[in-house]
Amino acid sequence: MKTMTCNDLAGACDLEFHAETFDDMAEMSKRHGMEMLQQNDWAHIQGWKR
Repeated sequence: MKTMTCNDLAGACDLEFHAETFDDMAEMSKRHGMEMLQQNDWAHIQGWKR
């Protein structure tokens, strides 16, 4: 099992993602990013523009 945070994946928070593969982790990160976008979370929106 691998663990990475939203920050590790160019995000804006310390939410941890736990997955067996990087592809699974990337999908979890993508879903989290979309949720934050829907909530107009400015820090995450800015992170996507990097």
